[in-house]
Amino acid sequence: MDAATPEHRAGPSSAVVAAALGPLAALVAAPDVTDVLVNGDTGVWVDRGDGLERTTVLLQDDRSVRRLAVRLAGLTGRRLDDSSPWVDGLLPGGIRLHALLPPLVDGAAHLSLRVARRRSPDLDQLHAWGALDDRGLAVVRAVVRARRSFVVTGGTGSGKTTMLAAMLADVPAEERIVVVEDVRELQVDHPHVVHLQGRTDNVEGRGAVTLTDLVRQSLRMRPDRLIVGEVRGAEVRELLGALNTGHDGGGGTVHANTAEDLVVRMEALGALAGMSREAVHAQLSSAIEVVLHVARRADGRRLLDQVGVLQRPRPGEPLMSRPALLRSADGWQQGPGWATLTDLLDGQG
Repeated sequence: MDAATPEHRAGPSSAVVAAALGPLAALVAAPDVTDVLVNGDTGVWVDRGDGLERTTVLLQDDRSVRRLAVRLAGLTGRRLDDSSPWVDGLLPGGIRLHALLPPLVDGAAHLSLRVARRRSPDLDQLHAWGALDDRGLAVVRAVVRARRSFVVTGGTGSGKTTMLAAMLADVPAEERIVVVEDVRELQVDHPHVVHLQGRTDNVEGRGAVTLTDLVRQSLRMRPDRLIVGEVRGAEVRELLGALNTGHDGGGGTVHANTAEDLVVRMEALGALAGMSREAVHAQLSSAIEVVLHVARRADGRRLLDQVGVLQRPRPGEPLMSRPALLRSADGWQQGPGWATLTDLLDGQG
């Protein structure tokens, strides 16, 4: 069971949240909806797992959209007005809200609602859905069992968080998982999970708690596995340092278009933390071992698309994410990193 946080134990009831959502309440409550997007007063879109589709819901005018955005922002404990024209927060019940006011967007306010799954699927369910085939399931499960440090890469909406949550549900029950996120999205079906959630500054510009702060705090909480929900800033320095201090089996997600792009992406994130390219490579080479890349196909299917390993082709050469398995129309094809992956997984994959 996920560790409860104060905002989930108390606060506005589900009826209050539904009332605040107004015409969006039915969309958010639908079991298959993962995202609700409001493009001002021009239309409302949803994602049910097969790509975005326009709904018949219409919001009256720009004033009604703004009132909706301000009302929802208030439930996250944030202010949304001309002096603070955006909000990124969590609604009671685990719905992630992002809202922007004009003139940052054209016309009326724009809202993005990411609806947390009531219960995340496990690896067997992902297999049943086709996100993992037999071989993919064996490899992913072997990564968890062999306690190899990993990252799940992919584009927006590709299923990175879902894959990560399913992998964490497969961690042995006696292990303690500490999850660090800026806004809580991971729903992990595991008996010993501790969630740390960041906090933005208040209207006076104080009180912010960053992912960098939380990663540092997490190291004092005796994690067996340290997970950063999404690595996208200077916290990469702390994560790489943590994974180099004996926290095997940890990892997180990183936005990248292919598994091979991971190193370049980490170089860019490391630069935000003041790390040189050489320092990133030195830390990354012993912090991350396996790269699991998920992709969203044109037909809307989300699936494991590549498995890579981090290695230097030859001593002294730059670190690379080398493909070990590549999905093709004919099934999985072995890449130049296959022998390394086999060694890492002790033949389990």
